[in-house]
Amino acid sequence: MALVEVRGLRKHFPLKKKLFVEPEKVKAVDGIWMSIEDGETVGLVGESGCGKSTLGRCIIRLIEPSEGEVYFEGQEITSLGAREMRDMRRRMQIIFQDPYASLNPRMRVGDIIGEGMQIHNIAKGDDRKTRVKELLARVGLREDQYDRYPHEFSGGQRQRIGIARAIAVNAKFIVADEAVSALDVSIQAQVLNLMQDLQEEFGLTYLFISHDLRVVEHVSQRVAVMYLGKIVEIAPSAKIYTDAQHPYTRALLSAVPVPDPTRKTERIILEGDVPSPIDPPTGCHFHPRCPFAEKICSEKEPVMTFDGDHGVACHVFGPTSQPVIKDDTGQLLETTT
Repeated sequence: MALVEVRGLRKHFPLKKKLFVEPEKVKAVDGIWMSIEDGETVGLVGESGCGKSTLGRCIIRLIEPSEGEVYFEGQEITSLGAREMRDMRRRMQIIFQDPYASLNPRMRVGDIIGEGMQIHNIAKGDDRKTRVKELLARVGLREDQYDRYPHEFSGGQRQRIGIARAIAVNAKFIVADEAVSALDVSIQAQVLNLMQDLQEEFGLTYLFISHDLRVVEHVSQRVAVMYLGKIVEIAPSAKIYTDAQHPYTRALLSAVPVPDPTRKTERIILEGDVPSPIDPPTGCHFHPRCPFAEKICSEKEPVMTFDGDHGVACHVFGPTSQPVIKDDTGQLLETTT
């Protein structure tokens, strides 16, 4: 059974209301079906503004979804009340993109990391202080930095504090929202290696949100590609990077720099801009920019078609070996031969 399961998740943000007129909505997340297995890392990639961060925050209910269901360890959590959700939050944490803005500048680091322990009655007093110092050492900081403030640390050190805060309450599932994008490349590698070590030590499960496809390739077992509020392709990392099917995924991969000056790569340039999430295109959201679009692409929304563990939402490209066709509810429709 999957640790996290998302079914038909939507988040629409209403714009300013007008008298006697239905308010327009920003369709940030528009019908997501996905699952995350216990102990794995799923990378979530896509252009800025495609809804990656909103999806991650909806899953752990930092933002309340408009529709859909989220299951954690088999329990549906979108209908839980505040008291029940408080107990659940111990096991679902987030690492934010900006390591400075996510830390209270008026609190000492020891109190920032230990606050969750006190709220959830995990440890108090000297026991809490001892545990926090152990966590500081575990994430590569010194125990004597317990009483310092966030501004006294570098960006990489502040992100280590954010990681320590996430695991301090014995979290099981962590949303890493662009966790290394604000760091230097050398520091990125250190933080990524730390996250992988902690995953093995504590049995963590990650939803790793990033726009850097090379970083995602390094840390993820599976990769989901998101475009304008929808997942257009999902597959094991090796398949995404060697056998991408969706034209949008291919365009993203063609833009990744190759560290070999003698190797020639063909860049796929997408025409036009990303459509507005207020009024997305009919049919496939990607069809106005797709060089392979056909008539059906503008008329009918593609369903996710699976060939084993490789899913593609495209009318033109997709798996060819007995794909499994599912509808919007995730129910099996047919198996083609």
